[in-house]
Amino acid sequence: MLMGKRNNLTLYIFIAMILGALVGYFVYAQYSVETRNNFSSNIKLLSTIFLRLVQMIIAPLVFSTLVVGIAKLGNIKTVGRVGGKAMLWFISASLISLFLGMLLVNIFQPGAAIDLSNADATGAKDLIGKTQAFSLQNFVEHVFPVSVVDAMSQNQILQIVVFSVLFGVATAAIGEKGKIIIKALDAVSHVILKMVGYVMMVAPVGVFGALAGVMAIKGPSIFLFYANYFLYFITGILLLWILLLTAGFIILNKRLPNLLKHIIQPIIIAFSTTSSEAVFPKLTEELERFGCDEKIVSFVLPLGYSFNLDGSMMYMTFASMAIAQAYHIQLDYGTQLTMLLVLMLTSKGIAGVPRASLVVVTATCAMFKIPPEGVALILPIDHFCDMFRTSTNVLGNALATSAVSKWEKALD
Repeated sequence: MLMGKRNNLTLYIFIAMILGALVGYFVYAQYSVETRNNFSSNIKLLSTIFLRLVQMIIAPLVFSTLVVGIAKLGNIKTVGRVGGKAMLWFISASLISLFLGMLLVNIFQPGAAIDLSNADATGAKDLIGKTQAFSLQNFVEHVFPVSVVDAMSQNQILQIVVFSVLFGVATAAIGEKGKIIIKALDAVSHVILKMVGYVMMVAPVGVFGALAGVMAIKGPSIFLFYANYFLYFITGILLLWILLLTAGFIILNKRLPNLLKHIIQPIIIAFSTTSSEAVFPKLTEELERFGCDEKIVSFVLPLGYSFNLDGSMMYMTFASMAIAQAYHIQLDYGTQLTMLLVLMLTSKGIAGVPRASLVVVTATCAMFKIPPEGVALILPIDHFCDMFRTSTNVLGNALATSAVSKWEKALD
């Protein structure tokens, strides 16, 4: 029965994607620019409702599941061991993703094919206003919360993770007294996961609104404008999927296809809404159904949302250097490696929401004397690229959580 319900929802999401694209294209082809803009703004409210419903439960779910996961792991030694294995995967995957983006952009030179006249300058100004040049102070402030309430109100996942880890370790350390808190938060996490089922019923409506809105504004011709850029990026995503799935097969063996069956629905939702946050609750549920230990999922998956965004990281090097190429700025390999390491730091904890990657790209361009307004060059196609990098983030985090469960001999 449960499998039938999940398959039905997946079917409804696919239908919503097709209908959204068709309705958006009809509006794009038949109406004036002003009408298309009004339609897009109104229809995207459907997507906004869905995303807000999901974002509403992100902070309490991350806090409750992570604290319970750490406390149930027991002592600090166990937490350190599991966390160490998770970070080994995260750092390795991050470096591979960043290096792959750098390699492809050097080989294919996509920046040379970008048409400067199509720059979305208004959108670029908005992004520039949100970002600052990278500094150690900015990074530290981004990681450590001044107030956990503020962090939760803004869904700052990395800050919530830092507080939750400390809270979970302290709860485990006080022994018997902490069991009351663990039991209460365990109940809270189950209530929120029940809410996930209700929220997911709205997913097809959100997917329809998101795709209809963007298609009405951009139309299918956007793919023609940026054919080279998009093609080379998709090539990179395909190679990254091959690397990730190969690593997954080495660790999970014959269970990999079963994992993919469980996570296909979260991947589709992430692809359609361009939001990793939108699938965090559902991904938690599906990984536990796959057989990952509940404690491992509760600990590793929230960490992955802060430290393991493989698709986004590959895109960051790809986009930053493509912009430099478009401005005919030559970066030697030493500078490129420095950029890679900077992105390794600045990418940690970026929100799992649309266009978060572009904010980091803008900051990186400013640091390396690349005109940050160059981000406008890639804005028109960024939504479509975001679909692929977000779904890749979901795949990477599902594989990481499953791999750690296997290494801990906690995969049912």
